[in-house]
Amino acid sequence: MNSSCGDSVGGSIPPPDTVVALLTGTDLSNLHEDEPQPQQPFDDDDYSGEIREYTGAFEGPEKTLEVMFRRINPADDDSSLCSDSSGEFNRVGLRTLSRPDLDRICARARCTILSSVSNRYLDAYVLSESSLFVYPYMVVLKTCGTTTLLRCVAVLIELGRKIGLEIDWLGYNRKNFSFPGDQMFPHGSFHQEMEYLYSHRNLCERLNGNGYTLGPVTSDHWFVFVADHTKRYAEDNDTDRVLNIMMFDIDETVAKKFYYDQYEARIGPDETEEEATKRISMEQTKSAGIDQLVPGASIDPRAFEPCGYSMNAILFRSYSTMHITPEEGSSYASFETNQKVTNYTPLISNVVRAFRPKRFVMTLMADEGGLVQMGSNPLFEGSTSKSKIAVSFNKTKPGAKSTYKRSNLASIQVEDDVCCMMGNWVLEDGPGSLSAEEAESQRPRGLSVANY
Repeated sequence: MNSSCGDSVGGSIPPPDTVVALLTGTDLSNLHEDEPQPQQPFDDDDYSGEIREYTGAFEGPEKTLEVMFRRINPADDDSSLCSDSSGEFNRVGLRTLSRPDLDRICARARCTILSSVSNRYLDAYVLSESSLFVYPYMVVLKTCGTTTLLRCVAVLIELGRKIGLEIDWLGYNRKNFSFPGDQMFPHGSFHQEMEYLYSHRNLCERLNGNGYTLGPVTSDHWFVFVADHTKRYAEDNDTDRVLNIMMFDIDETVAKKFYYDQYEARIGPDETEEEATKRISMEQTKSAGIDQLVPGASIDPRAFEPCGYSMNAILFRSYSTMHITPEEGSSYASFETNQKVTNYTPLISNVVRAFRPKRFVMTLMADEGGLVQMGSNPLFEGSTSKSKIAVSFNKTKPGAKSTYKRSNLASIQVEDDVCCMMGNWVLEDGPGSLSAEEAESQRPRGLSVANY
């Protein structure tokens, strides 16, 4: 394991009942005897949670659920599982789930499917509240706002069994909420989220995992839950890693690009509302230079009224996704990808240059093999005082750069070989700072080709 991924920073959180018992000396068997039990997952209705009115502030940072499956019968191969060759691609495993099945998953999280893009490896869906990615043996679901993401776990277990699959690995993570009081059950706190996951163990014993906190609890920090029961084989050379950049207080000029009324509502009397939305979505994509961040990928963008933007991009086996909430006072943009890049520095610089945030949180979750393939990782190495990212915002002043300084770093190894790293970065004042007029003329450059 890479030396930067130690156990000295970050903390493992035991099950909530254990915490209470340790602090109070309570007999664990009687801990909740007189308290009403939380609603059990198999009693949940498909349209979960109450609807809350929009307050003008939006919880941009996403909750992320990643679930990997394996065949219930190890002797089975893809040909023995459900398959669907009726469309353009021959789908197996989870990709054979019907649209009503996917709608049911999303309904439990309180979101809906708006559009999709596919290739031979995966299906990517833009949701009303972020994104869904479906591989033959993996589902990645990201939802923002006040969605109830974890309420879809029971449905995933049920639908997996229907097509001969069972859970192999489950990971859930999120940044601390900016508006925690707006969240709904079971997302009232990280302990409540873990308790809810543990309540599913009667449906799937492999949900017995551990929770961790990375970063300062007095500032931006990251919650991670991992239940790892993967059967690893020596001949399996596949690796995984996911990079997420969460940007706050993005440049006002950039944020303005994601207001729907900044674009012509209709072009000609024959343009339908759906066609206008597609056009405006692509105009926003090009105006902000987002298309240049994912060269060669199939892009599925979506503009929202009155403001907001989501985008999925797929290239071979990898996905990239962006979600933007431009509201003043809570502006936010995120970029996540599972591309197997050996050097993320050019990509990170391009993303940060495009949105010019005042601060950003960067997380990396990777297995041991992924860290080895990456080699050195300058973004998460070195002392805090010397760890900086210089970004050329200003092309009119050659050599002028703005600098982001890493304010803190946390890393921890979880379960068997999964490493989680998190850093907070803050913009320093410097000669590279742009005026609004100068910033408007800048465009990001494309990233280097990934190694697959």
